[in-house]
Amino acid sequence: MNNNTRSSIENIRVSAPVKLSLLWASLMSLYFYNDYLLLWIPGQIEGMSAGSFGPFGTVSDLKLLAAAAFMAIPGSMIFLSSTLPSSVSRWLNMIIGPIHGVANALTLLPVFAAPLFFKFIVSIEVLITLLIIWTAARWPKHDD
Repeated sequence: MNNNTRSSIENIRVSAPVKLSLLWASLMSLYFYNDYLLLWIPGQIEGMSAGSFGPFGTVSDLKLLAAAAFMAIPGSMIFLSSTLPSSVSRWLNMIIGPIHGVANALTLLPVFAAPLFFKFIVSIEVLITLLIIWTAARWPKHDD
């Protein structure tokens, strides 16, 4: 077979904003999946029904609002990473990425007594936030 007639797989360059959006979407998917798996732990649903907010004590409107606000940020970054001006998106990713990475890493502390599956997924979440920071920091100048 002639080399000129062989088909090859096209290598498409993906822009930094698209990479960042995909990384945030991956992170959110892991957040949801990890929380879903927690529901399978015996007594978890009963504790939630009784008002337990895990290591954060008793559930309250303020704690739920704080959790919702914290989770709204990466959810919004899926869209914002691709639509904000490049310089704004880059810096926002470099600020919010470490905040979520540290928050994820803190859940690995013994005080949280997390099960093994949870620690496994959180480890991947930390790696993804590191990729977010790395991708934003290495944003090519010609993407602006």
